[in-house]
Amino acid sequence: MIHLELTFPDGRSCPVVIGGGASSELHRRIPERAQRVAVVTQSEIPGELDTGRDTRVFVIGSGEKHKTMATIESLCSQFAAWGLTRNDCVVGFGGGMVTDVAGFAASVYHRGVDVVHVATSLLAQIDAAIGGKTGVNLGEGKNLVGTYWQPAAVICDLDFLKTLTEREWHCGLGELAKYHWLGGGDLDALPLEERIAACVQIKAQIVAADERESGQRALLNYGHTLAHALEVAGNHQLRHGEAVAIGLIYAAEVAWRLGRIDSERVAEHLRVVSGYGLPTQLPSGLDSEELMLLMRRDKKVLDSGYTLVLLGESGVEIVAGVDPALMREALESMKQLQ
Repeated sequence: MIHLELTFPDGRSCPVVIGGGASSELHRRIPERAQRVAVVTQSEIPGELDTGRDTRVFVIGSGEKHKTMATIESLCSQFAAWGLTRNDCVVGFGGGMVTDVAGFAASVYHRGVDVVHVATSLLAQIDAAIGGKTGVNLGEGKNLVGTYWQPAAVICDLDFLKTLTEREWHCGLGELAKYHWLGGGDLDALPLEERIAACVQIKAQIVAADERESGQRALLNYGHTLAHALEVAGNHQLRHGEAVAIGLIYAAEVAWRLGRIDSERVAEHLRVVSGYGLPTQLPSGLDSEELMLLMRRDKKVLDSGYTLVLLGESGVEIVAGVDPALMREALESMKQLQ
């Protein structure tokens, strides 16, 4: 079992437990003052949790169409009907969508109650459950409404990963791939437990330095600007990690056109992404102008125009004012690979 700690300058901390059977520690990670625990989950999540408290399970729908403000309102109403108080606790038990939704509901119910995440997918364990970002979608874009609400603890039980479908596994691998350029290096040489811990440590360091994404934390969105646009334009037919994989290739294409990296670095992106069995090409039938509009709405975009996270000589950086014509060229070049 690996124990890590996400620590903030003001003294707050969030323990992260990684390993097979880690969910057995849940009852010790729930704040002592909590008498009731609301477990937010989905019907397909296997197993039950021992919270050591009076517990009620609240099941939300599966798929991005349920990642909405309506789901948050429904959860909060159900919490209130049960009598959940601000001294109690919410547990997000599931993948990235569950931790996003459970965290958001916890952050706004009674203006904030404690939340603990038991992450069951690779995506949630290395990314979504770590760092306190919550959010739901609007018709205009992905994760446009949300809060920052740090969990009291995060539990990454590797036993749950054995239940993942191949597509769910790939969804996590897309996020894992991005850490290769955020300081992770040759991650695939590590055992799974250590690989997950390495990703958590990288994210923890970045989040601790910039909790509310005023600067450095945006680096974690490497590959995500196009990825979010692809998810919305394709009506979420692509899973998040698959979209991030394509977004990483696109970010490399844009960086090359800006002279920030050479062709060998572009080839490296293709090698890493394809090595995980992930897609590297744009799905057919998508309109470039729609993708440009959706990328313009991305939450990282500044008044100076399109803002992308791109690789350069000094590593991954936030680049504002990227030329739209150059971005279109990169999109068209990826279409030609189909």
